[in-house]
Amino acid sequence: MISCLRGAGVEVEEHHVSVWDGLREGWSAGPGRALVLAAAEARLLARRPSRFDALIVGYPGQFDLPAAKRAAAGRPIIFNPLVSLADTLVTDRQRFRRGSLPSRLLEAIDRRAFRAADLVVADTTAHARFFAELAGLDEVAVCFVGAEERLFRPGWKPPARFVALFVGKLIPLQGLETILEAARLAPEIPFRIIGSGQLAPLLAAPAPNVEHVSWVDYERLPDEIRAAGCALGIFGRTGKAQRVIPNKAFQTLACAAPLITADTSAARELLVHDQSALLVPPGDAVALAAAVRRLAGDSDLARRIAAGGRTAYERQASEAVLGERWRGIIERLL
Repeated sequence: MISCLRGAGVEVEEHHVSVWDGLREGWSAGPGRALVLAAAEARLLARRPSRFDALIVGYPGQFDLPAAKRAAAGRPIIFNPLVSLADTLVTDRQRFRRGSLPSRLLEAIDRRAFRAADLVVADTTAHARFFAELAGLDEVAVCFVGAEERLFRPGWKPPARFVALFVGKLIPLQGLETILEAARLAPEIPFRIIGSGQLAPLLAAPAPNVEHVSWVDYERLPDEIRAAGCALGIFGRTGKAQRVIPNKAFQTLACAAPLITADTSAARELLVHDQSALLVPPGDAVALAAAVRRLAGDSDLARRIAAGGRTAYERQASEAVLGERWRGIIERLL
């Protein structure tokens, strides 16, 4: 977002106190991290930015709104949460039981944060509808996530050795079990899985054609994508999986590599099946295996999907496009 805004001619001043930096699985952090969060919020409350027209609170900013309200001193506050805490920790990752005290508390934190902002910005229209219903908002703006173009640039071409690449946190949203079953159904195709997280035990004894790497530095991810035969998005069946377009999808499109991901209402906001990506039913390992085989066996198709995906990215999700959209969102409130 910041590079998009600067590219659109907006002067941006950042105020950040580290809480989650350096954690590979921040959502699983315990009480000690809560103390770090409290100390960080206290430091933000003490800060008084000098001059600005609007204040943007980013992800995961539900706890940052009190400090933002004080700093804004009546100027517009825009909240870009990306996720609902309750949706993420209760429904998607199932850390807490629905209806439990922690669940109700997280919902209250979400609602209070969303209502404290002058405008909430969601990453998809599907997510905007969910946020509006959750917090009783009349309007939620929409702006795609995009990709960091200083890193994720075109350069993909069909490799000599086709590998289906998945990069991400191993959480229910991603549909890891579907990816692993697809790999079992297509034993002739190598699958490379990069990531760690909640569902890592599923990789304790993977199929022979599955390679698991728990961590790759962020700066190396573009090379991983450009070297793969195709990149895999998300395939989970959770409600959240229906509402998001993951970072990895934008990064793949930015690299002009072929993308396979679940056919969801969110994905359809950006992608067209068989033109800019191959879309398969969520949780359908048979369909995913067939899609991977299609790309592995047809380099012309892979090139066409890659080019179509890059075109969709340039038209709807490039830094230039998103920068202008963000600028318009801000200027509406001034």
